[in-house]
Amino acid sequence: MREGRGVGTSSCLTVRQVVSKVVICETAPRRCKMNRAYFTELDPNRTQREMLKAHADAARFVWNWGLERKKTVIDLNRLPIERIRMPTAIDLHRELNDLKAMKFPWLYNVSKCVGQEALRDLDKAFEHLWKGRAGFPWFKSKKWAKKSFHLNGNCPTAPRMVEVSGRYIKLPKIGWIKVEEAAFVPEDAKISSITISERAGRWFVSVQVREERAEPKPVDGPTVGIDAGVGDDLLVIATPDGEIERVKNPRVLRSNERKLRRLQRRLSRKQPGSKNREKARLRVQRHHFKITNVRKDALHKATTALARVKSIIVVEDLSVRAMMGNHHVAKSFADAGLSETVRLLEYKTAWYGSRLLKADRFYPSSQICSNCRRIHPEMTMEGGFAPVLLCECGRMVDRNENAAINLSRWPSVRRTLETPAETARTAKAGSVIEAGTAAA
Repeated sequence: MREGRGVGTSSCLTVRQVVSKVVICETAPRRCKMNRAYFTELDPNRTQREMLKAHADAARFVWNWGLERKKTVIDLNRLPIERIRMPTAIDLHRELNDLKAMKFPWLYNVSKCVGQEALRDLDKAFEHLWKGRAGFPWFKSKKWAKKSFHLNGNCPTAPRMVEVSGRYIKLPKIGWIKVEEAAFVPEDAKISSITISERAGRWFVSVQVREERAEPKPVDGPTVGIDAGVGDDLLVIATPDGEIERVKNPRVLRSNERKLRRLQRRLSRKQPGSKNREKARLRVQRHHFKITNVRKDALHKATTALARVKSIIVVEDLSVRAMMGNHHVAKSFADAGLSETVRLLEYKTAWYGSRLLKADRFYPSSQICSNCRRIHPEMTMEGGFAPVLLCECGRMVDRNENAAINLSRWPSVRRTLETPAETARTAKAGSVIEAGTAAA
């Protein structure tokens, strides 16, 4: 009797335990790993500033040295001799280590990661060349090249080379450097790489980490279409029902053009090679940096607000490079940052749980009447950008509003909305709960 009661009790508890464990596993929020960068400004002293410049110069030198070696191999392979294999980053780094003691002893004063990462970047540049994404790599000028370098992250089996503690960051060969923002990197983040760069006399650090976070819940919001423009409105946002929102265009380059021209005239009048010319050049750089920051601030605020409250966002797949060929509006397109808007939405929608759809590049969103669906071929770029669409059905609507409404009704949106909200994972959890209830 005791044995039968024990078996029955044990069997019943086992089923309930298994069911509860499965249900907890299924209902718990899913975790996902993602790469993320944390960016802040450094506050180095005079000695550390010189060390940062030395690292940037070393990265530039190794890039130019590796590019010269690769160009030599390419030129030799054009001759009627046996072909030579193109050296990779590993081959060039081994050769550089052999030459370092005799020819380049000053490279021992900087971190070994600087040369390694510079040669890896060179390999990536040639990979883009072979795939037709970019032209032949250029030599970096000591005077005009951007000062930047990369460092490796921490290895699990080696001492920590990079650390972030409070308002300080530790870099190899440089030591602890003060940063402007305290605890800008999470404590449990795994640092994969670091990029140090200089802009307008100020040094910045970007820490790339691999972090784990809860998978975002789907945003419960409306579907919108976005028409990006270069006029008074940077973004025109519309729902299928015709509700319109607008994001004003800051036109930061246009509004700062006068001061920029004045600073550039002053720069051109300075004696080449003088300290006054260097000061004037730094003033121009600082003003360009200010223009860039104002534009980024406007784009970040607009894209973050959209990704947080809109469930599906439809944008046009614009060919900005081809649009920049029109020199009448090229400056306005560059000032608006159309490509940057789409790039920000791509990763922010993944962060906050919304979805980004790209309409076909040749979809005539500006030519289709949002009321009767009649196409108006005259509403093209060659037609002079007519500000208003006047249709035969009697509808008169702003060109950008009409395009945004048509984008919100993009056919892929319907397929997305018809997708069942209950995923296979949720269905499996429900079946397990029913099985557990029946067993109980």
